[in-house]
Amino acid sequence: MVERVRATEDAIALIEKLKEKHGSLMFHQSGGCCDGSSPMCYEEGDLMIGSQDVLLGEIGDTPFYINKRQYDYWKHTQLIIDVVDGRGGMFSLEGVEGKRFLTRSRAFSDEEYQELKASEKI
Repeated sequence: MVERVRATEDAIALIEKLKEKHGSLMFHQSGGCCDGSSPMCYEEGDLMIGSQDVLLGEIGDTPFYINKRQYDYWKHTQLIIDVVDGRGGMFSLEGVEGKRFLTRSRAFSDEEYQELKASEKI
């Protein structure tokens, strides 16, 4: 099964560290002006999910949401969540760790895209 979102081993390790400190987490793929297109990590429930948000999948057993408008731009790509040194979004939990989550992407192959369409995930 094709995953719409996945995470690198380094990102999973940071998610686990954040879970130990904060409990259950959630991600939202930002498309806003303040944080560019950074994936934002919150304690579960700290961000209200609305009818215009799409559950893209899970990384590290943590739900990953994206705004529908942003999803429409990126639905042909797999999001790959990584972690790099530096400060990210001011509201994202990883900032105090001296790390930030980063979204990388790759276009789905024709076969993968057809599989997603067949499974009604597009």
